[in-house]
Amino acid sequence: MKSASLPILLLLAAVAFAIPGKAEILRPRVVTEASRKDTDDPALWIPADRSQTLVVGTDKHSDGALYVYDLEGKIVQRVGGLKRPNNVDIAYGLALGGRPVDIAVVTEREMGRLRVFALPDMRCVDKGDLVVFDGDKKRAPMGIALYTRPRDGAIFAIVAGKSGPAEGYLGQYLLEDDGDGQVKMTFVRQFGSYSKQKEIEAIAVDNELGYVYCSDESVGIRKYAADPDADRELALFGTGGFALDREGISIYKINDGTGYILVSDQQNNAFRIFPREGAPGDPHHHPLIKTVGVSTLESDGSEVTSTALPGYPNGLFVAMSNGKAFHYYSWDDIAGTDLKKAPDGVPPAE
Repeated sequence: MKSASLPILLLLAAVAFAIPGKAEILRPRVVTEASRKDTDDPALWIPADRSQTLVVGTDKHSDGALYVYDLEGKIVQRVGGLKRPNNVDIAYGLALGGRPVDIAVVTEREMGRLRVFALPDMRCVDKGDLVVFDGDKKRAPMGIALYTRPRDGAIFAIVAGKSGPAEGYLGQYLLEDDGDGQVKMTFVRQFGSYSKQKEIEAIAVDNELGYVYCSDESVGIRKYAADPDADRELALFGTGGFALDREGISIYKINDGTGYILVSDQQNNAFRIFPREGAPGDPHHHPLIKTVGVSTLESDGSEVTSTALPGYPNGLFVAMSNGKAFHYYSWDDIAGTDLKKAPDGVPPAE
């Protein structure tokens, strides 16, 4: 959530650099070509040929778009005609027309709906009728994360609106083939607590461990079971130390169930990092383990992978920055000597 005048931002910057744990400022390996309006959130599509990996990012405006970038940060496609697309996420293998299709799903805020595009050609595969929150304009959709349930491969969209009730802020919807090779959507549940301060936008799902995380911007990061069969809050962490807003969430996954949860400390131009597996004996206790200062300015959305990619042998971290761009960081730089490096999720030898 971008706000604050220049004097306030300067004050916040002074406070931010006084926050313990923030070390040197990291520089990105790549800065993407600029979008036309206002970048907000990225997602990664990683095919079998990893050299063809794509970053799909939103350009948040009434005349908005999805931008598709290659690993060098070049724009390879622009999908326009979207009314304030906020956040985007990617899932693999949704059955459409009798075959598995990888999809990018974006919240179209001013239309109150989701839009779905097949990868890599970005062909639209919905009929424009995926309206969320019953079209309530006060709950215009912003955040989104896709959950693929391991036991049956069902794919769900978990959506956060501009505002919402104190209980039931998030909406969960099942995505399926409508019989014509297009995506239909079925409401499943509303869940999740909300402080009624600011908003909840950033969402991330851990498919393998079965959790969903969301940033209640002024309060902390909330954790729930992603499967709709269970909806009680499991944890609230990251409640202190942030300069102002908690924003983008991304998860660096290691195959043994460990890894890291990265959360944007937006006005501090930093990312705070928490253990994915929790603490010994308590998987829902997530203490701060590191703060990384970055060149990215007021980052909203981010994404990370442990998949080894060309130029990024231990993984890639992508973050939105003011300036109409996304920044690519090597996981090697984020990890430094403090965090594990796990190419393709393989844990390092002890």
